[in-house]
Amino acid sequence: MLAGRCALITGSIDGIGFAVAKRLAAEGCNIVLGGFADAGRIAERRAELERLGVRTLHHGADLRNVDEIAAMMAAATAAFGATDILVNNAVVRHFAPIEEFPVERWDEALAVNLSAAFHLIRLALPAMRARNFGRIVNMSSVYGTFAVEDRVDYVTTKTALIGLTRAVALETVGHDITCNAICPGLVRTPAIAARIAAAARHDGSSEEEAAARFLAARQPTRRFVEADHIAALVVFLCGPAGRDVTGTALPVDGGWAAS
Repeated sequence: MLAGRCALITGSIDGIGFAVAKRLAAEGCNIVLGGFADAGRIAERRAELERLGVRTLHHGADLRNVDEIAAMMAAATAAFGATDILVNNAVVRHFAPIEEFPVERWDEALAVNLSAAFHLIRLALPAMRARNFGRIVNMSSVYGTFAVEDRVDYVTTKTALIGLTRAVALETVGHDITCNAICPGLVRTPAIAARIAAAARHDGSSEEEAAARFLAARQPTRRFVEADHIAALVVFLCGPAGRDVTGTALPVDGGWAAS
């Protein structure tokens, strides 16, 4: 079903994005990696995927720039014919109360977290309609379903992604195109690991103790969500069994939103 398809994944050099890329590559998808890293790191990531027998492309588009977004989509089309699967995963975030929030960081979050997804969807849809196949996954967050203080950019854009998902789903139901959002809870990303390490230094505790406190205050399972499990859900949504799942916001949050 997915062999020979092209999957474009933004923010996919590391973390959830790369886990998704690996899972889709294992299903036979050619991969367009998006994101920033040094040339050596990018080469390593491409080689890891290509060992699975697929072709890859990296494009370092600045997702704040509409022309660069269009160039990324054009490069994917030139390399693989069209983008069959689009995973909008790239994100930026900043921590500050709203009255102290830097205007430039707000504008950046709107551009990268939300507008880039809109532009990539609108650019991908004509070919998806023509081929009568498309799978779009927008990576929202548990914070797309409720709010938290000092993270107005993240809460706003992740909530808006769910609205975008619903709108796109309704506009594409007649062409075997689906659009869904995934709402992860805590994943042990480099950013989360840094926060835990800082908390451990502040409290004079071990990182294991700091991680346990961090999880206990949020995720009822008291364990991190595995990036590979999120990636497995993406594969399900892109496969035959996911064709009737569209317009949804699917939590993978260890019961956090239910608590």
